[in-house]
Amino acid sequence: MDINKILKSEFNLRDSQIENTIKLIDEGNTIPFIARYRKEMTGEMSDVTLRAFYDKLVYLRNLQSRKDDVKRIIEEQGKLTEEIVKNIEQAKTLQEVEDIYAPFKQKKRTRAIIAKEKGLEPLAMSILNENIDLEKETKKYINLEKEVNSELDALKGAKDIIAEIVSEDAKLRKYIRDLSLREGTIITKNTKDEKSVYDMYYDYSESVKTIAPHRVLAINRGEKEEFLKVKLEINNDKVINHIIDNYINKNNKTNEDEIKLAIEDAYKRLIFPSIEREVRNHLTDIAHERAISVFGQNVKSLLLQPPVKDKVVMGFDPAYRTGCKIAVVDKNGKLLDYTTVYPTKPQNDVEGAKKTLKQLIEKHDIDIISIGNGTASRESEQFVSEMLKEIKKEVQYTIVSEAGASVYSASELANEEHPDINVSIRGAISIARRLQDPLAELVKINPKSIGVGQYQHDLNKKRLEEVLDGVVEDSVNSVGVDLNTASYSLLEHIAGISKSIAKNIIAYREENGNFTSRDQIKKVKRLGPQAFTQCAGFMRITDSKNPLDNTSVHPESYDVCKKLLERIGYSLNDIKDKSISDIDSKIEAIGIDKLSEELEIGVVTLKDIISEIKKPGRDPREEGMKPVLRTDVLKIEDIKEGMVLKGTVRNVVDFGAFVDIGIKNDGLVHKSQMSNKFVKDPMTIATVGDVIDVKVIGVDLKTQRVSLTMRYIKEI
Repeated sequence: MDINKILKSEFNLRDSQIENTIKLIDEGNTIPFIARYRKEMTGEMSDVTLRAFYDKLVYLRNLQSRKDDVKRIIEEQGKLTEEIVKNIEQAKTLQEVEDIYAPFKQKKRTRAIIAKEKGLEPLAMSILNENIDLEKETKKYINLEKEVNSELDALKGAKDIIAEIVSEDAKLRKYIRDLSLREGTIITKNTKDEKSVYDMYYDYSESVKTIAPHRVLAINRGEKEEFLKVKLEINNDKVINHIIDNYINKNNKTNEDEIKLAIEDAYKRLIFPSIEREVRNHLTDIAHERAISVFGQNVKSLLLQPPVKDKVVMGFDPAYRTGCKIAVVDKNGKLLDYTTVYPTKPQNDVEGAKKTLKQLIEKHDIDIISIGNGTASRESEQFVSEMLKEIKKEVQYTIVSEAGASVYSASELANEEHPDINVSIRGAISIARRLQDPLAELVKINPKSIGVGQYQHDLNKKRLEEVLDGVVEDSVNSVGVDLNTASYSLLEHIAGISKSIAKNIIAYREENGNFTSRDQIKKVKRLGPQAFTQCAGFMRITDSKNPLDNTSVHPESYDVCKKLLERIGYSLNDIKDKSISDIDSKIEAIGIDKLSEELEIGVVTLKDIISEIKKPGRDPREEGMKPVLRTDVLKIEDIKEGMVLKGTVRNVVDFGAFVDIGIKNDGLVHKSQMSNKFVKDPMTIATVGDVIDVKVIGVDLKTQRVSLTMRYIKEI
């Protein structure tokens, strides 16, 4: 198996890209490092493509390893033939390899094994390969000691052996599997006569080829909860006739009826149930990968939302009986004050709560109130909106996702950060901080708890964690971290940095004061040369003597950067003073290709260096959409068809996007309403955190649902 050739075909890459990327991976380089600092070698493959490449490489290597194992095991049995070797080499999936291995696998005592123990295998092979007199031949195998008491017993045992031979035919299984995937239908029926969320699947059918991943997951869950019975349906006659054509010929024609019976038994008892499981598992695997991908993209969008900088924020964690938890943080996220108010039922102490919050606003000069979107969120929003009308200072509020805030509150990290603060208050601190710096706060929470996916509890946990960890790592590294302010929870996601090294960085900082250069990182305990190479470019030191330490220019390129500056008449101080506004015209005058040649560095890397030194300390998130800040609240009763509103995308799923338009429940933009053109994937239209214009096309007061459209809307 030529792994490089397969990767080349699948990813449409050049040989050099394949070889270089595999070499970089095998050397232990991280994906963020390869994506950012080895663009020349990879041909500018993105972090997303690199992760897909890595996954495929691992799969192909595992496939090759399994092929070698299967060949070895069959050879040890003395049964390895040239044809088997050829079939194994040609297998493209692990499933195909397992099909080839099936006849040689140690199995439980099947009906066929029992028949073989009774000495009936020669009879089975005669029936399958020769025109014989069945009555005469079966008599030879009567053996009372082995419980073959009659010709019928002998024939029955022989047919069990034939059935197993047919069922283990790898080529047949592939044919049936491919047919099922191509022409099969998933049929669902209800098992209970009661209404449920699975109503639409009570009498439902859809082609295996076209069924949407989210519907597969819904059907699986309905089956698990015993509301649905699910089966695969294919053209059984077509399959049986195909098997008959493969097994009945002029050499065994006289035994046709018995062979047909064995084939039908093989198909109904052994092959179809197995193929049905495989097809259902295949659909589930695809659905899982899609759901995990959607989850990952949503998490990334959420992590990379623009920070709201230089604002004093009040975190408002809504609740009913236990009261709303309030936490005030300064512009840097440091806790200034906290309390609990009871404006919601059952206490309804609206006036007392107003008085308390007004005092806090005046005392700390609060700019924004960040309200969690959980239980009692809209009642709290109503209260805040009314309160803000009663004060002179201009204070705005916004709704933020509080998913995972309670998980953080009770975590070891939260206890380390706020050992003397009640668990319930910690959630309000998180709600405030995730407005100021979503990335820095959300990395403290297991990505599974962030709440922007579908069916996450049904997904493969290991795979989900792998993908989400990759998303977090790519997000953190794309932004970079301030080495002197970052928490260890943020640092541990930097390329090459483990949790223990992250804690060592914090310990070094506390013992020696702020880092003054990237080179100083090398003094951190257990941070060796390899880790330094991987992490250094993603670390920022704002007040470093060397302004390059506040960019994503890697230390390995500092000398080249200095030569570049000298060549075009600048110095490092010019970067610090931001006095290089005419750098583009100077480079254009010389020519980027000529500079690349002179400096002995790739054009792509050179362009990255130039881009970085133009904007030292740049935060790529700043280019995104800021959250919608409100001063007033809407009720669903205020919403009318035809209204055009601004909203924030809270979640994107396969069938559309959920949008916060300022009422209790998010409105839904179905994918058919996301564009004037056909939308296959809603992710191509909207991402979590986007601020979009939507028009109301339906209001259902009974179900509290609002339908929205993005079509034919003029900007508001």
